[in-house]
Amino acid sequence: MTDRSEIFAGDDPFVIARRWLAQAEATEVNDPNAIALATVDASGMPNARMVLLKEIEEDAFVFYTNYGSAKGNEIAATEKAAFVMHWKSLRRQIRVRGHVSREDGPKADDYYASRSLKSRLGAWASQQSQPLESRASLMAKLTKVTLQHGNAPTRPSFWGGFRIAPVEIEFWADGAFRLHDRFVWRRNTLADRWKITRLNP
Repeated sequence: MTDRSEIFAGDDPFVIARRWLAQAEATEVNDPNAIALATVDASGMPNARMVLLKEIEEDAFVFYTNYGSAKGNEIAATEKAAFVMHWKSLRRQIRVRGHVSREDGPKADDYYASRSLKSRLGAWASQQSQPLESRASLMAKLTKVTLQHGNAPTRPSFWGGFRIAPVEIEFWADGAFRLHDRFVWRRNTLADRWKITRLNP
């Protein structure tokens, strides 16, 4: 497309996404890698929450969570998810829809090990999204797992990554008179070539 220049330039949407994220890291006050992740439950009711994107790979977007959480169970049932990443400072956003697979091998182990000790122990203590009797009961559980696992806890089997392999990525930038610039990259399957389309604002 001849008019896809400057911030939209490039032949690889993942390269563009990494470039935008790097620019946001210099301008956003907090959590430039925050994404609003959307899933659906068994009845088709949508659900959304903020999570932190940890990596943009060559062909996927990766985040980590408790597999037993609401989002974990919903992803397991559908193997699909969507997210939007918005940067107010840049007046840009990226929207993604795609297929989801687990990242629960050595890469997940390495990321878990890189987290603070408190975060690693917290992953063991929290039954994410499940009812909690009280804050005191959670802290008691944290004390228990600290005694059990010490200063070098291994990654729990119920905690790891999800990799979103997109079939659609949209890049949006604010425009004058609300005439925003939007380019969407689409493919029917992960094996297909991308088709790029400019959208109306």
